[in-house]
Amino acid sequence: MKITTVLFDLDGTLLPMDQDVFVKAYFGGIAKRLAPHGYDPQKLIGAIWGGTMEMIKNDGKKTNEERFWDSFVGVFGERARNDLPLFDAFYREDFDKVQAVCGHTPKARALIDRLKEKGLRLALATNPVFPSMATESRMRWAGLSTADFALYTTYENSRFCKPNPAYYKDILNALGVCPEECLMVGNDVSDDMVARELGMQVFLLTDCLINKDSVDISVYPNGNFDDLLALAEEL
Repeated sequence: MKITTVLFDLDGTLLPMDQDVFVKAYFGGIAKRLAPHGYDPQKLIGAIWGGTMEMIKNDGKKTNEERFWDSFVGVFGERARNDLPLFDAFYREDFDKVQAVCGHTPKARALIDRLKEKGLRLALATNPVFPSMATESRMRWAGLSTADFALYTTYENSRFCKPNPAYYKDILNALGVCPEECLMVGNDVSDDMVARELGMQVFLLTDCLINKDSVDISVYPNGNFDDLLALAEEL
């Protein structure tokens, strides 16, 4: 079946980065912002990690946002819900500083423009563990915008996470497409290539490869950004 829709991961795919460096900068920034408001930095970071794990394990009965905050207030108490404006202020005012530890490739913008020229529909299938403000910021760092995508996943609009195949099923349902007409592009073997189990075609971008389980990546179509640009011309 002809490909009509391309799903993209963001971090390490359209936005080059070392994930460990990014996470360190992100946690450092949010801890600095919230420490004056009574949040011990180490306890805060532990609570964010805990909430993230709850989102990754989400069974779909609640949104990822609800899962995160249920976990977070389990650590800090219900009063933490009243501090949501502090988190929003961090993402609005401070999160952009984290861009300094990320890379940038103009090829991302060129790729998106070329696929749109060819009439393909695009979706941003980034693991929905961040609020929309943070996802929109990271799009902007990559030289992209919300207008480029028919759908982008955030913790507000999602109820599963990668590598759960149900995450991809929700995207397919939201877009009204079947898996055979979709291509998933990502840099994480376990999180992104699982889309193939549903019948999607996949491409593993190796520029910022994440392969925690040392899988033989030759089983997947793979290559660098130039290889991806060449693939785009064939779609």
